[in-house]
Amino acid sequence: MERWSIDLAKENFKFSAAHFLIFPDGTAERLHGHNYRVFVEIEARLSAHGLVLDFTQVKPVVRELCDELDEHWLVPGLHPVLRAATRDDGLVEVRYQDRYYAAPQSDVIILPINNTSSENLATWFGRELAKRLAARFPDVDVRAMRVAIEETSGQRGVYHCTTDSNGGGAESP
Repeated sequence: MERWSIDLAKENFKFSAAHFLIFPDGTAERLHGHNYRVFVEIEARLSAHGLVLDFTQVKPVVRELCDELDEHWLVPGLHPVLRAATRDDGLVEVRYQDRYYAAPQSDVIILPINNTSSENLATWFGRELAKRLAARFPDVDVRAMRVAIEETSGQRGVYHCTTDSNGGGAESP
């Protein structure tokens, strides 16, 4: 079986963001930041023009997602203990155990994930990228996607998804 893909690892596929990771025992890191890098591989059928997808079409979509996350505090909105709420004065309050934070709403992104691990960030990024590519390029038959989010050099969380053989939604392992 033959397969084709494009692999993108551009220097400007990056974003800087703050977060803290919550461990299984309930302890958590201190609030800190990373200069994240994003890597994307898209597998699809070749078009009649011999392309999976034109690089010049994909790059702006990846960059758009990076820009949305850049210079924000990323908060896990689905964590079972952490609570985040926006106050009437426009501040977001984040509470985790005995910790309390408040930041301007414009500085905070509450993501639909249960922890801000690089694996979960890669999952969110990959799912958003898949939605946006499907909306913008409906003729592209994406078969699989791999997204990696690197928080420090040589340390990445990776998300893989494939579509079912009937052209249905993504499945993740």
